[in-house]
Amino acid sequence: MNKQAQGVVLLLLGGAVVRASVTDMYLRYVKEALQPFLIVAGLLLIAAAVMTLWHDLRRRSSPAPAVGVHAGHGHAVDDGPGDADDGHGHAHHEPRVGWLLILPVLGLLLVAPPALGSYAVAQAGTALSSEQASSDYPPLPDGDPAEISVLDYASRAIFDEGRSLDGRNVRLTGFVTDGPDGEPMLARIVLSCCAADGRPIKVGMDGSAPTGLPADTWIEVVGRYSDRIGTDPVNGASIPYLAVESWQQIDAPRQQYE
Repeated sequence: MNKQAQGVVLLLLGGAVVRASVTDMYLRYVKEALQPFLIVAGLLLIAAAVMTLWHDLRRRSSPAPAVGVHAGHGHAVDDGPGDADDGHGHAHHEPRVGWLLILPVLGLLLVAPPALGSYAVAQAGTALSSEQASSDYPPLPDGDPAEISVLDYASRAIFDEGRSLDGRNVRLTGFVTDGPDGEPMLARIVLSCCAADGRPIKVGMDGSAPTGLPADTWIEVVGRYSDRIGTDPVNGASIPYLAVESWQQIDAPRQQYE
């Protein structure tokens, strides 16, 4: 891979990163707060590509270096820059592994993978750990029902034993996944940084729970705290339940991670 090819690959990679960062595509990989850093990284790659191309074109357009002859040998030598030679007439070439940078470019430009869903939930235990310490929870938001995250509900139900829920109606949004007993559960993936460290939050559903929905169907449920507790077969952690009063199917939200 010569300098021009390196510059073009860097330019494509930086452009792909910027394109993903200014659309919703980046939300499938990282948290929303990381968008500015992705944009800056993409612009730096583009700047490096432009500098590489400019430097190579400038070198090529400069006058050819003088060629001298060693006295007594009759061998012409190039006194200027050029391809490195090992002394035996063989030029060194850059490693071809650099072409592998094309793969992430194609991935960002041509492939649009879905966000983590029910398959990831089945492979990992719930992110709620029994080692977490309970703490005082703030009052629920105003309104009836109170709209809270799946993580917030699960934390209050397990570590606060539902006291902060105080008989209130709550609205949760998540996708359907199959529970260990075959009953549907509500789930959401929580990120610390990016999709590579995503962990699921699982909530069982009692009462008027939906039935017959395929996995990864997004729903909005309204219900109350249930004191029923299940066990995650993957890591043995506790899974809270919600007494569902009503539900409706919805489109997948723009931000699918919590």
